[in-house]
Amino acid sequence: MAALGKLGLSRLRSGAAAGEARAGRSDQQALQILRDYEQSGLGWFWSTDAGGRIDYISDSVAQRLGKTSEELIGQPFSGLFHLETTKNDRVERSLPVLLGKRKTFVDFTAPAAAVGDDLWWSISGRPHHDAQGNFIGFRGNGADVTEQRRSQHDAEKLAMYDSLTGLSNRLRMSNQLENTLAAFKQAKRSCAVMMLDLDRFKQVNDTLGHPAGDELLKQVAERLGRVVEYGCELGRLGGDEFEVILPDLDDRGRLGEIAKKIIDIVSQPYSLEGARCVIGVSVGIAIAPYDGVTSEELIRNVDLALYAAKGGGRGQFRFYSTDLHNEAETRRRIEEDLRDALVENQISLSYQPLVDAQTNAVVAMEAVMRWTHPELGPISPALFIPVAEESNQIGQLGEWALRRACTEAAQWPGNVKVSVNVSPAQFANANLPVLVTQALANSGLAPELLELELTESIFLNDRDATDDMFAALKAIGVRLALDDFGTGYSSLGYLRKAPFDKIKIDQSFIRGVTEPGSRNVAIIKAIVSLAEALDMDTTAEGIEAHDELDLMRDLKVGQIQGYIYSKPIPGDDVLAAMGSGQWIIRPDGPSNARSDRKTVFRKIGLIHEDHRYDATMRNMSSTGCMIEGLLEVPVGTDFVVDFGEGQLAVATVRRSRGTMQGLEFEQTLVDDGAGGLVTRNRISPYMLASAGMPLSALPPGQYPLGPQSAAGGNFSMPRFANVNEAARRTLAREQG
Repeated sequence: MAALGKLGLSRLRSGAAAGEARAGRSDQQALQILRDYEQSGLGWFWSTDAGGRIDYISDSVAQRLGKTSEELIGQPFSGLFHLETTKNDRVERSLPVLLGKRKTFVDFTAPAAAVGDDLWWSISGRPHHDAQGNFIGFRGNGADVTEQRRSQHDAEKLAMYDSLTGLSNRLRMSNQLENTLAAFKQAKRSCAVMMLDLDRFKQVNDTLGHPAGDELLKQVAERLGRVVEYGCELGRLGGDEFEVILPDLDDRGRLGEIAKKIIDIVSQPYSLEGARCVIGVSVGIAIAPYDGVTSEELIRNVDLALYAAKGGGRGQFRFYSTDLHNEAETRRRIEEDLRDALVENQISLSYQPLVDAQTNAVVAMEAVMRWTHPELGPISPALFIPVAEESNQIGQLGEWALRRACTEAAQWPGNVKVSVNVSPAQFANANLPVLVTQALANSGLAPELLELELTESIFLNDRDATDDMFAALKAIGVRLALDDFGTGYSSLGYLRKAPFDKIKIDQSFIRGVTEPGSRNVAIIKAIVSLAEALDMDTTAEGIEAHDELDLMRDLKVGQIQGYIYSKPIPGDDVLAAMGSGQWIIRPDGPSNARSDRKTVFRKIGLIHEDHRYDATMRNMSSTGCMIEGLLEVPVGTDFVVDFGEGQLAVATVRRSRGTMQGLEFEQTLVDDGAGGLVTRNRISPYMLASAGMPLSALPPGQYPLGPQSAAGGNFSMPRFANVNEAARRTLAREQG
């Protein structure tokens, strides 16, 4: 039995030794597999001590960081990563916090601290304890997930960015605006949105093809990127629509400057596959919280402003106002009624004289269309001509105007010419020379007495077709004038070949030309010298004051057109004025040019101390206005003028007679993009609400309420004085 016991014990010991040997071989095999795994680059291992310092790290990790394993031993494990928040990638959980919890974690992803490399690692770890249960560190593994991150980033970019231009797409812009407005609403901050639509882009696509159109969109995006300021978001919504989000900007003077800069830079010529191309852009602007406090409200209103900008003749910008809703409805009606206007004899021609600058003799008459609507009354050509162009009615109107002008001009004595405007659509019509020939033949007017006025946008058409049209018209014997020269599409190159007889200097160069330091003098002088060198006449448009007229004479401008001589007058009056001889007009106008003063009839509010009065504004300019409604107001009295929609302007009475007062603004008004004027800043609806403004007078949205605003009643005069003082503080801060 003893021998058997010894034999059994020996066998047990042999079996145990064999088991230990097998276990040792298994451990070595597992260790070798782990080492092979490390060396394959598929993954790596790490461990730390209780203080979070590295006590083991795979060589592959050290190599990617440009170090050795020995150099990393003892360093904080979190130092292997960049844990700060970046623009496009957000590390949502902090690694030191995870390690501090001493709990198992899986797939924590962060950028590696590799210099010059976009390297991302995913790590997992579990806490390790000694035999007594004391925490002694972490053990874990990691993997390189850079390619997965790139694939994910590319997928996100496809979802959030425009593949053609690289700009934010509609989805990203929508999210950005919604998030910005939500955050800014709490902080009562402002945010402006610009909506951009390219003018004549479809023409480029149709003429040069879609690849050229795509290249044009890329170039437009690059130009916009140079204009849009840092901190603003620029995106392409699709097609030829772009959007700009401008946080913390409500200064309409500054926004107008940005819009003008965008229009200028986008309107410069492009080179596409060897072809020269010129387009334009229209811009709509809305500002939160004045024009809405949600993204839906703001986008709806900025779209309306963009529609108004395009309807105003394109190449313009417009701010949103509540009046645009009525304008849109009026525009729709104008488009419908215009179709019957010619048939019902509502359209007529008036003529504005072009006068010899030295002799005051009338040398030509420009035909201007007039439309008297049976219900709406006189409608400005600036309103119905763009509608006619968009609705393809301009061809019919243009042909009628050409025939009527030739017929009436044939009755004029002497050699007075008649000028007729020809739209780009008419110029592109190959049948135009036939129409001109027929109009001359039917009226008996000599060809040299007909002057066709063309704008620079005709050069957007096919170059060969343009040259052929020039040749056909000159063969008839008519004169050609380049209208609105220098308004955005100028190129001296085409003047060498285009057979123009006259250059008309746009009135935008006349405004402010007599002010000290005006650079327009040098521009006009250069235009006159160019015209003389090319044997062309020159006409200055929009002359209203004697100092402007004297300067044009000094600069040797040949012809003058403007109110200083005459407004457009009906054809019968033209014939009577000419009589049987030469028509001489003596200039009659103010001595000096002043800021444009527009005749208006508009209800406004006047705030003085704790009282608000109703008044009527009769005219206005950028520096002041004429009001009626108060009796014998002392000169020097200060008012805050309430134009509505948060527009408040501090003003002083400079002239007073009976119920009429002339006010001077402390801060000049700014251009609204449509020939109107607006205040540079507005009083926030949040402030108006806190002062007690009725909800019905505020843009839609939730505001802190004043004591009576919830009921919608009139707020008290003393509380309105708070708005008065707020306006003064706001404007003083802007001026300071």
